[in-house]
Amino acid sequence: MSTGRAPFLAILEPTLSVTISPPAARSVATASRRRNGVRAAGLGTGLLLLAGVAVLSIAVGAKQLSPVEVWQGLVSAASPDHAVVRQMRLPRTLLGLLAGAALGLAGALMQALTRNPLADPGLLGINAGASAAVATATALLGVATVQGWIWFALLGAVVVTVAVHAVGGGRQATPERLALAGAALNAVLYSYVSAMMLLDAASLDRLRFWTVGSLATADFGTVRTVAPFILAGLLVGLATARPLNALGLGDDAARALGARPALIRAATVTGITLLCGAATAACGPIVFVGLLVPHLVRALTGPDLRWLLPYSAVLAPVLLLGADVLGRVLGRPGELQVGLVTAVLGGPLFLRLVARR
Repeated sequence: MSTGRAPFLAILEPTLSVTISPPAARSVATASRRRNGVRAAGLGTGLLLLAGVAVLSIAVGAKQLSPVEVWQGLVSAASPDHAVVRQMRLPRTLLGLLAGAALGLAGALMQALTRNPLADPGLLGINAGASAAVATATALLGVATVQGWIWFALLGAVVVTVAVHAVGGGRQATPERLALAGAALNAVLYSYVSAMMLLDAASLDRLRFWTVGSLATADFGTVRTVAPFILAGLLVGLATARPLNALGLGDDAARALGARPALIRAATVTGITLLCGAATAACGPIVFVGLLVPHLVRALTGPDLRWLLPYSAVLAPVLLLGADVLGRVLGRPGELQVGLVTAVLGGPLFLRLVARR
């Protein structure tokens, strides 16, 4: 018996010694630092790209302006273009930054929490819940401002989040059951929104652009209203990156690492609700941003949420603002709503991703 094991141990021992040797450990640490350096550089590049798209959003619109006219409209109240640049394009850009970051981070959080690559604020019905609550408040209570809508949107997002989890099986919920429950509730709620709009002409006038997803009605009041909720959601969501990494190993492994699964899920759901509710109240239900961006980002960062979440929060507003600028250019002298553009662009791109996998 011992003579039979000796050759195997003789081969195994050098391998083990190489694996745990200090040079190998230094090599692993160096590779890890290099990988993190590449990721940090990529994140910096994403921030530069975001800044460029934001500048483009301020400079480009239905009305063609030269760079000098844009600058004067931005800094001088006496400029004839001040109303276009400062009062319309600037808050629109700021809202696009906030809403894009909210949708991108919410999508990444939902995919991590449910371990479902199809999880998305739109596909799981959260946006539909917020939309149904806003439509109800508009048609039955006469609420017509974002300041009033946001509380109803948050309530609708919470109710649908709980409902999807309950219908999907509660503690025994699987990704497939959650997706089916979300799709069913999504269809029911959007049918309800359509019915409310058709039965009330005033609601139809107020919500016709909002329901397709739009940044066109943005103003500084809207930005000031939703910014605290979105910023709070971003802080909560980014803070869950490390605990969600542990939770991805399973509840037992997470507890062994010192994490508390119930608290992690509660914090993540809170962040998702703040992000989705505020973004939907301000812009309407915009699809594919929260679904597509985390998929694209995962190819760059891998599954580590410490990088995946910040990347998603940075690159999602690039997509949203880019789609908004494209809608303004293609629709001149009018414009195409950003929700339509993201749907047209996101559908084929996502199908291509699925086909490649």
